[in-house]
Amino acid sequence: MKNINKLLSILVLIVVFSSCNDDLNVTPIDPNEQTAATVYNDPASYKKILAKLYAGLATTGQRGPAGLPDIAGIDEGFSSYIRMYWYHQELSTDEAVIAWNDQTIKDFHNQSWGAGDVFIQALYSRIFYQITFANEYLRETTDEKLDSRGVDESLKQEIGYYRAEARFLRALSYWHALDLFGNVPFVTEEDAIGAFLPEQISRKDLFNYIESELIDLETKLMPPRQNEYARADQAAAWMLLAKLYLNAEVYTGTSRYDEVIAYTKKVIDAGYSLNPDYAGNFMADNHNSLELIFAVAFDGLNTQTWGGTTFIAHAAVGGNMSAGDFGLDGGWGGTRTTSAFVDKFDDPSGNTDSRAMFFTDGQSLEINDISVFTDGYAIAKWKNITESGDPGSSLTFVDIDFPVFRLADAYLMYAEAVLRGGSGGSVAEATGYINQLRERAYGDTSGNIGDLELNLDFVLDERARELYWECHRRTDLIRYGRFSESDYVWPWKGGKKEGISTDSKYDLYPIPSSDLAANPNLDQNVGY
Repeated sequence: MKNINKLLSILVLIVVFSSCNDDLNVTPIDPNEQTAATVYNDPASYKKILAKLYAGLATTGQRGPAGLPDIAGIDEGFSSYIRMYWYHQELSTDEAVIAWNDQTIKDFHNQSWGAGDVFIQALYSRIFYQITFANEYLRETTDEKLDSRGVDESLKQEIGYYRAEARFLRALSYWHALDLFGNVPFVTEEDAIGAFLPEQISRKDLFNYIESELIDLETKLMPPRQNEYARADQAAAWMLLAKLYLNAEVYTGTSRYDEVIAYTKKVIDAGYSLNPDYAGNFMADNHNSLELIFAVAFDGLNTQTWGGTTFIAHAAVGGNMSAGDFGLDGGWGGTRTTSAFVDKFDDPSGNTDSRAMFFTDGQSLEINDISVFTDGYAIAKWKNITESGDPGSSLTFVDIDFPVFRLADAYLMYAEAVLRGGSGGSVAEATGYINQLRERAYGDTSGNIGDLELNLDFVLDERARELYWECHRRTDLIRYGRFSESDYVWPWKGGKKEGISTDSKYDLYPIPSSDLAANPNLDQNVGY
C-alpha cells in the first residue's frame, strides 16, 4: 500500500520515551484530545494506529516535515529513522562521506564519536520510540481488551495480523538496537504501565528474544506477497531471521550459518524476482519492483519529511550535477563516496557494470577535504524519476521507497553462508545466484564467475557493489572483522587522509550519556 501514511491525518499520538518514562500513561490536557479509551471505540482505528507505527520508520512527527515531532533534542529534519540509520551504517564506512559541519556529523567517518553525540542519541531515541509504540499497541489489542470493546470475530482475525506486524516492527527495531548498541534496556508489552527503570538485557539474550519472536511470527504473518505493499509478511520475517543468523557469531559468539541458508531459501522460493533493471529498485516507482521484500514507503505528497529517501536523494546532488535529472528541485551538496569503494569496480564508468553509478564530471576521485563536495565521486543511484522517465509527485519530497530487504541480499547471504560452512546449500547454487546479479549488472554473461572464483572476499565486495547506500555496509564490515581495528582502511577513516586502524570499541555505538544518567540499571559499552 504505497500511501499507507495517508491514514495519519486523522490520528495524533505523541509518544515520549526515556528510561524512566511513564510509557504512554498520560492524560491529555486538552479534553478534545483522543485517548485510547475513545480512539479504540472506532473499529477503523486499529489499522490507523498500525499505520502510525509503520510511519515511524518514515516520518518525523505529526505535521509533515515539521511540527509536533515524535522525539526531542534534535532538529526535526535530522530525526527520521531511516536518515539516522543511514548515518550510522554508511557514514562510518568506506561507502560515504558528508561535506556538512552539522554538530558532530563528521565524527562518523572519523570513527571518533562519544556517548554525548546528538545523532547517536537521536537514533537510539527513535529506535525505542518505535519499541514503546509497538508495546502499547500490543497492550491495547489483547483478546481481553477486544472482547471488552465488543469487537466482532471478523475484525479480531484482522487485528491478529496487525498484532503480528507490530511485533515484527518491534523485532526490527530491537535488531537495530542489538546490532548498533549491543546491551540495551528491554521492555515488552508484558511490563506494567507506569514509571519504572528498564533492566539491561545482554546481547545474547536479546538475540534469543528476537529469534523466538520471529519464529513465532512465521505462522501469524500474512504469506509472502499477500499483504498490502509496505506491510510486513512472512518473507520479511524470514529475511530478518537470516540477517540475525548471518551475524550471530558477532552477537553471541556462535555461528548459525545453517539457518541462514534455510531462511534465505524460503525467501528465494517465495516468488520474488530480480528487477530487470538494477536502477529501477531506487526510482520513484520502485514500489512496482518484484524484488522488494520489505520497504519503507515514501510519498512526495503524503510522507513529507527532510529525512529518509528525500535526504538520500537530495544530499547526493551537487557540483555539476543537474537536480532536474534526478527529479529534484535542488541538490544539497553533501554526500559522496571514497576511492576505496570506487575501486570495488574494475570499470567505474558504469559502461561495464551498470551498478557503478558514479557522477564524475567536476569531481575528483580522491578526497583532500571532506567539506568540499567536489572531492570524491558523487553517487547517482537514487532518482526521483519513474522508470518511464516521469518525475515524482513532488520535486522536493521524493516518492522513492527505501528497500529494507530485497531479493539480491538473500542471494548474497545464501552464498556467504555456504562459503562459511553452512549446510543445506551448495557452492554451485551460490555461484548461480551471484551470476544472476552479475548478468543483470553487465547485461550479459561477461561478468559471470566460476565456482573457484567465489570466495568470502569476493562476496564482501559484491555486497558493496550491489547493496551500497542501503544501510548494510557497517554491519558487513564488522562481520568480516574489517570495520575498526583492521588492516583494511579507507580515506579519512580515523580522521586521517590515508586512513588508519581505529579502536575496536567503535564496533558498537555507546549508550547515550543521557540514558545512562537517567537509568542506573544501564552499564556503558566497553571503552566509552
